[in-house]
Amino acid sequence: MSHSKDRVYARYRPIDRVSPADVMTMYGIFSRYYEHAHLDTFLSDMSKKTGVFLLRRRSDRKIVGFSTVATIDMDIDGKPIIGVFSGDTIIEKEYWGSRALPVAFFLYLLRLVVRHPLTPVFWLLISKGYKTYLLMANNFFRYYPHPEGKYAEYSGLIPMYCEKLFPGYYDPSKKVLDFGNDYNRLKDDIARISDELRLNYPKVAFFEEKNPEWQRGTELPCVGRAGFPDAFRYLFRLIGKAFGPPSAGKLESRTAKVKPVSGEMKKVVVPVRVGSAENASRHSVGDIGRELDGELDTAARGAR
Repeated sequence: MSHSKDRVYARYRPIDRVSPADVMTMYGIFSRYYEHAHLDTFLSDMSKKTGVFLLRRRSDRKIVGFSTVATIDMDIDGKPIIGVFSGDTIIEKEYWGSRALPVAFFLYLLRLVVRHPLTPVFWLLISKGYKTYLLMANNFFRYYPHPEGKYAEYSGLIPMYCEKLFPGYYDPSKKVLDFGNDYNRLKDDIARISDELRLNYPKVAFFEEKNPEWQRGTELPCVGRAGFPDAFRYLFRLIGKAFGPPSAGKLESRTAKVKPVSGEMKKVVVPVRVGSAENASRHSVGDIGRELDGELDTAARGAR
């Protein structure tokens, strides 16, 4: 018998093609899982997005989950990049673990990469719960913050996009977005982190370490790299999982080897700026500039 997670599909819709009825269905799902879920705030946030991925049940096309997105232009040391920001993401509990939403989102990123081979593409994600963090940690290869301390060169992008999208709310000392006690947060019985989860699942424990006040609604900003190498690796991973159980929200136990975060990380200072006057401050992002130079050269050769 088909599993419930196999009876759903996800499609992207531009924000101006989402009907008012669908918006209210999305708000209904959101308000069932979040405290302080004010309709006016939800609608205001929605209006600022480029589009939304809708997760629907195949039998009746009912919306059972969604993820909003917005594309933003940024600038790294004079080189343009495309940032794809993920906003509100929520899935009905019955469909937790479905691969439909992350696969649809990955294909969306892949189309951006193909259409803009000379412009690096990054996924910008904020997560107030570990399940949202796992969408990136379980499906991307190059991302930050990483449990093994990898890709710290991307860290400078985080304060840039946080200040661009949420000016005044990024706490550089804690490296989280703090919107205050009245901000929407997960209800107490949703996505709890138990002692068993902390003990057996390194990525969950790592998320809580980085965002210890997540229950209050603080958001952990993350960034993931989307490129041609990642696309091929992800496709091979999907093929390997084709005959296995759904795993978009799957937890990896401590049987998987995870190295502790090391402080012995090589860093090279490269100036970085956001292409706007109010965010013209410069940040250090490690050797990201050299990486982008290499990838741009590779893409240019491929385009020729």
